[in-house]
Amino acid sequence: MTTLHDHMLPAGYALFARYAFPPNELGYCGPAEAEVLLRGDNPAAVAEHAKAFDGAWPYLHAIAEAAGIADPLDAEVVHDYWIGGPLLGRVDPAHLVANLRRAFAGQVTGLLADPGITQGALAHHSFQVLVVYPWVRFLDRDAATALKVLQDCRIRWGTVESVDNEHVWTTARALTYADGVLALGEPRRERVRWRKDGVSLIEAPRPGDVVSAHWDWTCGVLTDAECVALADSTQTTLDLVNAARTEERNR
Repeated sequence: MTTLHDHMLPAGYALFARYAFPPNELGYCGPAEAEVLLRGDNPAAVAEHAKAFDGAWPYLHAIAEAAGIADPLDAEVVHDYWIGGPLLGRVDPAHLVANLRRAFAGQVTGLLADPGITQGALAHHSFQVLVVYPWVRFLDRDAATALKVLQDCRIRWGTVESVDNEHVWTTARALTYADGVLALGEPRRERVRWRKDGVSLIEAPRPGDVVSAHWDWTCGVLTDAECVALADSTQTTLDLVNAARTEERNR
């Protein structure tokens, strides 16, 4: 079996590749040739590939700048963008939103233009998914489709129940939408890929592991502290989204 860890990428570059590959493979984010992220034999090529992710690079740059770190693909920067962590608290929300509005000018977005979205904005992947992407606007028109996309696109966490040749069954909380509120529901079973055609992003998970997932791939095994960080970052963004939508309805 070949995993991304078999190659010689710096830690942050490998971490970016693991989490960015699933949507890149599907053609949703980033440039063509997602195999650049799998090969892992050329850090410079991975860096150039990463810069073309308009949904991730502005955040990585903002976190690195706020933390005084030269490389946006530094391991701590990349970790805190996808999972969550202390560096997010160094990013000024108003500065982040202003930069994102410039970066996505002319594109259809969700709540990014909302005047109240600045308060509490977080340089975390959940903000890109739930605020910047337009799918949040479809919750009142086609909730099932919108929820499916938002659920798959966010970084989620689940406990492994069983492992087979290419997939794991996990128990994970899924997004729900009821009475105008977007929330995390009760845990449910979910099947996620950990290997495809002999290639994986991580070593084979084991029952009892808590894994992160992005689209249809498992991307890492999480520590207890990482689970807390991911849950906290996700909930912060959910609270922000619900507050903005409530304020919008009351205008």
